[in-house]
Amino acid sequence: MWIDCVIGFAIAFVCTFVATPFVRKLAIKIGAMDVPKDDRRMHTKPIPRMGGLAIFIGIIIAVIFNVISASIEKTGIFFDEKIVAYLIGAVIIVIMGIIDDRKPIRAIYKLIIQIIAAIIPILYGIKIGFIANPFTPEAYITLGFLEIPITILWIVGITNAINFIDGLDGLAAGISCISSLSMLFIFMITGQSMEAIFLAGILVGATLGFLPFNFNPAKIFMGDTGSNFLGYSLAVLSIMGIAKTYTILSVIAPIIILAVPIFDTGFAIIRRILKGQSPMQADKGHLHHKLIAAGLSTRQAVFVLYAICVLLGMLAIVLLETSLWKVIVLAIAILLFMYAGIKYMGDKELKLLEEIDDKNKGE
Repeated sequence: MWIDCVIGFAIAFVCTFVATPFVRKLAIKIGAMDVPKDDRRMHTKPIPRMGGLAIFIGIIIAVIFNVISASIEKTGIFFDEKIVAYLIGAVIIVIMGIIDDRKPIRAIYKLIIQIIAAIIPILYGIKIGFIANPFTPEAYITLGFLEIPITILWIVGITNAINFIDGLDGLAAGISCISSLSMLFIFMITGQSMEAIFLAGILVGATLGFLPFNFNPAKIFMGDTGSNFLGYSLAVLSIMGIAKTYTILSVIAPIIILAVPIFDTGFAIIRRILKGQSPMQADKGHLHHKLIAAGLSTRQAVFVLYAICVLLGMLAIVLLETSLWKVIVLAIAILLFMYAGIKYMGDKELKLLEEIDDKNKGE
């Protein structure tokens, strides 16, 4: 079983690495290019997008190889109905992303397609059916009729969270890789299903295979094809990985691991609503924009966010063996730290703008 996971990781890595240059040529051929039309973008020349297709290809080939290998050797097989459901939803997401990378789709239509894709795994039993009882950690509360809307909200929310944070070379791919790796360790520690472990492993492999082409200076962007696919994959994976677990720490572990994109997206939505803007309207208020405004280079900003994600992943793993109150204190500390950091960077950016304005007036 474990050797199948290792082989799956290796195949996903190699196939994604090999497929990416071909996907890059295809993107150029069909006009799926990211042209810098506003000051939000960090690049100055057109760059092919749609790189997420290469990640998807790596995942598909790894799964197919496992099916063939398992059928020949008559051993355990990971291609059960949950994996089938995940792949069907993934195909819907990837097709939407390819179309959107070539010619932007209206936000409302993308949301509808994301909801449809989220319903597919729900039909096959991949859903959030319970929440842990904070007062009795050994017990849990069933959600009943709320399990479907809450699961849709989680899948669609994480899908868009990864999409929102995809603003710097290698950022979304790296965060997805770190998050998948953290989940992989947690699934192994808590004895989750081999399907969840296998899926986490090939996600790590595929994202690692794409990063050499996506890291600054990027030769290709993952585009909406990649950011939506990875967000969808992480959301479904996190649900599959808590199926056998009822402790509160295991249930909230995915939230800790994905805290950076979750809070960045949450702050973005609140910020835009307070400004009277649409929650889906792009701006330069994201955490990575703040880091750049504070004087960091693109690589430095990406490494800072990588480091935060690594720490959160390690904390999620360590906290599996600790108490609820420590988790609450830690969560409050993290929120205060992120708020203070964002405020500091915002004040520094404002001061810099004031200095530039004073300089212009002086001239």
